Amino acid sequence: MDFDNYKSKGNLRVLVYIMFRGVFGIARNSGFVHGYEQGYIYQQKFSLVNIKLKWVKDRTLDGVVAGQRDVKATGTLVSIIHSSSQCCLPIYHLSRYRGQLGLPGDLKLSTFIRRYPNIFIESCFLDTGGSPVPWFSLSPEALDLHYQEVSIIQQRQLELRDRLCKLLMLTSDRTLPLQTIDQLKWDLGLPYDYQHSFIPNHPERFSYVRLPDDRVGLKLLFWDDELAISELQKNSYLQQKGEEDIKNGTLAFSVSFTRGFGLKRKCMEWLKEWQKLPYTSPYTNASHLDPRTDVSEKRVVGVFHELLHLTLHKQTERKNVSNLRRPLALPQKFTKAFERHPGIFYISKKSDTQTVVLREAYYGQEPVQNHPLVQIREEFASLMKKGLLDRSRGVYKRNRDTNSVDGFRNEACIADETNQLSSKDKSDSILYDYDSDSPLQSSC
Repeated sequence: MDFDNYKSKGNLRVLVYIMFRGVFGIARNSGFVHGYEQGYIYQQKFSLVNIKLKWVKDRTLDGVVAGQRDVKATGTLVSIIHSSSQCCLPIYHLSRYRGQLGLPGDLKLSTFIRRYPNIFIESCFLDTGGSPVPWFSLSPEALDLHYQEVSIIQQRQLELRDRLCKLLMLTSDRTLPLQTIDQLKWDLGLPYDYQHSFIPNHPERFSYVRLPDDRVGLKLLFWDDELAISELQKNSYLQQKGEEDIKNGTLAFSVSFTRGFGLKRKCMEWLKEWQKLPYTSPYTNASHLDPRTDVSEKRVVGVFHELLHLTLHKQTERKNVSNLRRPLALPQKFTKAFERHPGIFYISKKSDTQTVVLREAYYGQEPVQNHPLVQIREEFASLMKKGLLDRSRGVYKRNRDTNSVDGFRNEACIADETNQLSSKDKSDSILYDYDSDSPLQSSC
């Protein structure tokens, strides 16, 4: 089979799937798949080796993470403002969504918004008591980028659907609370209002369900075998590692360390042996694995490796995975895998939070694969940087027209009320009592 011809014709995905079907067919016939399900006879011999690796600052990857928090907050605010009927909202309305923005507690929302006058245009209206109230709308440049983003989401609808499907396929019962998905929606590239603008477009794949704790969850209705192939398995073929690794289940992760890391010989030997341990696909049942073994830890690493590959930036805040232990059937203290494998993951401590970055996804500060939505976000970041610089130079001046039409404020308030569900819709909708800005529970 001519690999180059298939690749040039854009049939790479088809080729990879055919190759995997062939090899996994051989593996299934030889008992390899059943071996995963029944457990490895020798797995109990590999106890969890007590290895501690130091954290070393990586300025290059810190540079990748820097500014992501502000870009996310800005993108969320743009979506919220654009969703209003007049594309203009008062500061007290925007403050209701502060919990979704991830901004420092001591930073006033209005202060943050005013940093970027080339994105958010400020106006001022008098309330019923005669006090001025700041209102914010979007600049033409911000609207243009937002429309481009919406267009890309429409064009990539199936791809984003598959990302969400794969996330749910990683869970033990194919279900996640909406609060947990909300934490990851920016990372996955889902639209801000995905519950209403995205999920209803795929009734054959997703359904809202009531969870035992009375929260609202999203359930996967259809298991797609073509999606149940991990990125590590896929890359092993693209890099021509051979069929034996797949059949034997000894796939190794890509490893690289921060310059000057200085890995000790004992740690190098352990890592070399650890890489040779069986690889359990994150899409298979791993209940047979003893959580006290390195084999189980390799499965945990594989789950996070796959999870980060599902994100656009190949990174997510550490707190975003805190509630995934039960849904993903992970052992206690599962996030320790990040510290034990700094050659696979890097924990950045920029912006007063911990962000887990997949090392293999970056060449320096450049992503190996640059998604169109990431490019839009980079344009937002450039616009923000320009606005902040111009503001410091006094280019922009706040334009508050206290004599503006009071009716505009009234119309916006009326529109806000009409956007709410009617009393009849409330009783019929499972999403009515779902509050996307409510505090997250400690576990799923």
